[in-house]
Amino acid sequence: MTRHFLDLSDFSGAELRAILRAGEEMKARRRTPEAAGDRLLEGKVVAMVFEQPSLRTRVSFDVGIRELGGSPMMVTGREIELGERETIADTARVLSRYVDAIMIRMLDHDAVVEMAKYASVPVINGLTKRQHPCQVMADVMTFEERKGSIAGKRIAWTGDTNNVLTSWVHAAGRLDFELAIATPEELAPPPALIQWAKKQGAKLSLTTRPEEAVEGADCVITDCWVSMGDDDEGTRHNLLRPYQVDDRLMDRAEKEAIFMHCLPATRGEEVTDEVMDGPHSAVFDEAENRLHAQKGILAWCFGGVPA
Repeated sequence: MTRHFLDLSDFSGAELRAILRAGEEMKARRRTPEAAGDRLLEGKVVAMVFEQPSLRTRVSFDVGIRELGGSPMMVTGREIELGERETIADTARVLSRYVDAIMIRMLDHDAVVEMAKYASVPVINGLTKRQHPCQVMADVMTFEERKGSIAGKRIAWTGDTNNVLTSWVHAAGRLDFELAIATPEELAPPPALIQWAKKQGAKLSLTTRPEEAVEGADCVITDCWVSMGDDDEGTRHNLLRPYQVDDRLMDRAEKEAIFMHCLPATRGEEVTDEVMDGPHSAVFDEAENRLHAQKGILAWCFGGVPA
């Protein structure tokens, strides 16, 4: 059976833990002789399909594929006119005849799901407008390196409802931590997402007050106010200005709390320089861990992690 990695909600907590553990172990072995045993992709080609430019996703997957012994192949949406010159289904069928896996990063989530439906090789969701599961796997890895097991901890989100938050909600439904969400009413999480989380027994709280969400938190997370595909920049800035993470807001969190942001950050908007560059910040560890978490995901897709 082909193993796809599309959505954290597709996995049990135990399965996510196994993938994280694989990534952590490979990180510990990196640049040692023992890393030779991690070349699970020897002789494999992985197509990296990008609809839009990328720094972290492109470089971390490229390096991770190479470190696992595989060969990355960069393909842009412009080159293949993704979803225009031929259907996503036909593109999936053709790519499956050439490569051993597909990592795809495009805004249309349904198109990524369709790619997986028709591909006969593993498909990894590198980002969609709806979800960003690879990012949150790296975030959880980063949290646990700094603070120990995330189970039972309080994670606070302040700002917009976006793809990263959606994947954090899915993680809360699987990894047994508390997620406190502060958003403006106009940008609140969709009811269907909250209903899913409650059905999974997730510990979730919603507020419009960032101070309330951050109170006593072990980790504070935010993201850009305007994401790819958003066309209401002015409205978002007005709504989200009170949700900026600054030293005053961080002081409400637990004393040793960490700050995370998936990057790129718009300094001076959703977060101040003092927080980004301060003692609470884990943003660059978080960026590095995209590499290690995704190596765990690639290993799982190729059977290197038990189902």
